[in-house]
Amino acid sequence: MSEMKLPATELRFSLALGTGMLIQAAVALIWAGAAGERLNQLERRADTTAQIIERTARLEEQIYYLRSTLDRIDTRLQQITEEE
Repeated sequence: MSEMKLPATELRFSLALGTGMLIQAAVALIWAGAAGERLNQLERRADTTAQIIERTARLEEQIYYLRSTLDRIDTRLQQITEEE
């Protein structure tokens, strides 16, 4: 069997096409890695936000009870000052 030789321009085109595809694949992998890291950062922020929301809810509950206590103290003080 005789070997067929590719013309130089066709060989260059094949090499350029192959190189372009390799570069495109490498860039796609880099982009996918960067996108994955961005998703990880967003997940960490979401976890932090959830913790802050939980803490805020606890603080609101504590403030509610403190206001109730202050209202009772104020009412008692008013009763004491009215009796005098």
